[in-house]
Amino acid sequence: MTVNFQKIHPEAVLPAYSHPGDAGMDVCACAALTIQPGARVLVPTGLVMELPEGTEAQMRPRSGLALKHGITLLNTPGTIDAGYRGELGVILINHGQEPFRVTPGMRIAQMVIAPVLRVDVEAVDKVTGTLRGTGGFGSTGP
Repeated sequence: MTVNFQKIHPEAVLPAYSHPGDAGMDVCACAALTIQPGARVLVPTGLVMELPEGTEAQMRPRSGLALKHGITLLNTPGTIDAGYRGELGVILINHGQEPFRVTPGMRIAQMVIAPVLRVDVEAVDKVTGTLRGTGGFGSTGP
C-alpha cells in the first residue's frame, strides 16, 4: 500500500519507519516552538496526506519523549480520516517540570496506518450475554 504525502512547508520531513517491522512511522515537526509546563500546542508537520479509502492514520505518542520529558499527545490515538486533506498537526502537551523546545525535524509522534471497518448500526431489545457480562473498570483484579 502506498500513502501519498505533499510537502507544503520547506522544513517538512516525510514520515518514516526507524526499524524493519516497526508499526509506527516517526512524524516530525516543521516549526520551532516552546511548550511550557502544563501547556498544549498544535505542532505543524508541513504535510498533507492522501490515505487510501478504508484506512485511517492514528497518531500516537513517542515513549522516549514521554519518559524523558513528560511530553505526550492529548488525543491519543488521534484519528485522521481518509477524506481529510488539511495539514497534519500533532497536539502535544507538556506534563513535565521544564519548558520543552520543539525544533524543525524533531520526531514528535508516531503514525500507524490501519484498516477501518464500516458497520451497520441496529437497535435491538437485548444484546447477547457473555461470561464476562457487565464486569469492567478493574473487575479482573489489580
